[in-house]
Amino acid sequence: MNERKGRVAAVLLALVLAAACDGGAPAPSAPGPLTILVTNDDGVEAAGIAALAEALAPLGAVTVAAPDRGRSGASHGVTSDRPIAVRESERAGQRWIAIDALPATCVRLAVEELLAVKPDIVLSGINHGENLGTVTFYSATVGAAREAAFLGLPAVAVNLASSKTMDFAGAAAVAADIVRALGRDGVPTGTFLNINFPPLPRGAWRGVRVTRQDTRAPVDRFRREPGPDGLTLYLPGWEHLEAAGPGTDIWAVRNGYVSVSVFGFDQTAAVPPGERLALERLERLPASGR
Repeated sequence: MNERKGRVAAVLLALVLAAACDGGAPAPSAPGPLTILVTNDDGVEAAGIAALAEALAPLGAVTVAAPDRGRSGASHGVTSDRPIAVRESERAGQRWIAIDALPATCVRLAVEELLAVKPDIVLSGINHGENLGTVTFYSATVGAAREAAFLGLPAVAVNLASSKTMDFAGAAAVAADIVRALGRDGVPTGTFLNINFPPLPRGAWRGVRVTRQDTRAPVDRFRREPGPDGLTLYLPGWEHLEAAGPGTDIWAVRNGYVSVSVFGFDQTAAVPPGERLALERLERLPASGR
């Protein structure tokens, strides 16, 4: 984690620990109410987005702009091949916009066309289920937050691991405390946050860990079955990864901690010197081929 991300992580660790332990709401880092955009990938009628919008209401003007139905697993896909239908309503004094588009497009359409001013911060969630490790590349919840970061806006993806009793209200309360503390300038340009709550009620959380992303490949399964007319069907499924060691987002959630990761969208990898020399040979290849 570089120095800039390290500073963000240190601040977040302090503020989320206070929130998770009911240590009192942090003071805002900037005066005045915030302009907040809320989106998700579970659809505008999902329980998680309703809890988040309600918890954020005391912080300023909240607008919800989300897919008109569930769009989970769409990653950072965009809707660009057809007209996009938009339906607006008012709920508890908030503007709610249902959009027939993928989550990343919902964010861009809201910011560029539907809102009178750019939001101070964008939150995506609360997702019904965890988004940890390399699964985050498939996640449209994370994709929507990344799209906001592309636009230069502070952004947070919020996820709650699945359980029989989903405590969306508890997760939303802590998310609101994070927003209150971050204010208008708490997330550096080029980064966004991915937060995952374990499948426990708020009082049962063991604490907060600022984590790195687990880089193991997810476990996908395909069950083969005979289909009609001689077809072969493959039924997709997956398994949640168990913890491989301390320090990762998966380890934190599996052990009852709230995971806070700082993500960037520069995918350029740091290459060791030896491998770098090998790659530099590519620059001597003729551009015209043989």
